[in-house]
Amino acid sequence: MTLDIDKLRAETPGTGTRIHLNNAGAALMPLPVYDAVKDHLDLELAIGGYEAQARAKAAFERTYDAIAELINCDRSEIALVENATVGWQMAFYGMRFETGDRILTVEAEYAANVIAYLQVAKRTGVKIDFVPSDDSGQMDVAALEKMIDDKVKLISVTHVPTNGGLINPAAEIGKVARKHGIPYLLDACQAVGQIPVDVEEIGCDMLSVTGRKYLRGPRGTGFLYVRKGFMDQLEPPFLDMHGAEWISIDQYEMRDDARRFENWEFNVAAVIGLGVAVDYLLDLGIKETSARLCALAATAREKLAALPAITVQDIGAKKGGIVTFTHAEKSANEIKALLAGKAVNVSVTNLSSTRYDLEKRGLESMVRASFHYYNTEEEIDQLITALEAI
Repeated sequence: MTLDIDKLRAETPGTGTRIHLNNAGAALMPLPVYDAVKDHLDLELAIGGYEAQARAKAAFERTYDAIAELINCDRSEIALVENATVGWQMAFYGMRFETGDRILTVEAEYAANVIAYLQVAKRTGVKIDFVPSDDSGQMDVAALEKMIDDKVKLISVTHVPTNGGLINPAAEIGKVARKHGIPYLLDACQAVGQIPVDVEEIGCDMLSVTGRKYLRGPRGTGFLYVRKGFMDQLEPPFLDMHGAEWISIDQYEMRDDARRFENWEFNVAAVIGLGVAVDYLLDLGIKETSARLCALAATAREKLAALPAITVQDIGAKKGGIVTFTHAEKSANEIKALLAGKAVNVSVTNLSSTRYDLEKRGLESMVRASFHYYNTEEEIDQLITALEAI
């Protein structure tokens, strides 16, 4: 399928006023997603929240099916949550750790995850080990294999880190996890929607995703995948009457599907919007959209590297749609502000977000330009022209 970029941009009004290169922060919603959210809010306004939810049940339930189709799982393995962090934490804090247990993670692990590891380490005495990167900067799978022992209770990996184009070898990591029977938690917050993600191929037991980034869904949406055969090894860190049923005065019974990791209240309009966003991507084709956005990012890296004042900082054997760079004279925040004045949206990735990796590389902060399939080659040229003028 050939992408009709003019049509896609017409369905993305924000592209008419700005060059949006902050898709790893929050992508621009397409009109069908906006309309779905607005229409449901209008229905709530007219007839009431509960009544609107009952009327929209089919659209709400479609979100589970769309997500299952996208990542190749059963709908019973999907929990809808407020964001990727909530999903990840429901999985991680559902694990049981004891003193001496080990967690293996990547050098470019995201701060929120590492903070959770540190909290559990403080509580239980678990040990956190960072698996070395190979020469390209991705997790060294051979080193991972050598670090396995009977104390390793979790392999937890950020698939696509927040601080650059790196794509960690998730499927190869999954082979090691399966071989040794070790639970595998994948933070796919930046991956799903950016690149094809197949949970069966990867072999992860748990996977967390946000709606607002490469899926182009509303903010305040996300989901957690938990493999059916692994589900009963997790105890949700909290339960309510949605995730479990009160069956007698002193007993409850959890749901038999991943919805045990949900809670009762939903932003129904946003959930419906997420489903529409996933269907929008399915209609376009994830292979096609991923190929385009990755190609745009590769072109941007090449053109940025040709600028004397710019150093492209991306690592990894395989790179995606996130491009990070530094300027010889200006700070990342200064570059962001100067580009904003030219209607170019970028973001800044700081040391505190991926401290282990950036300390190792001697970097304090970088400019992050993250591309989506609706961006254009002309926008790359405008970015380059803007940087040349600084």
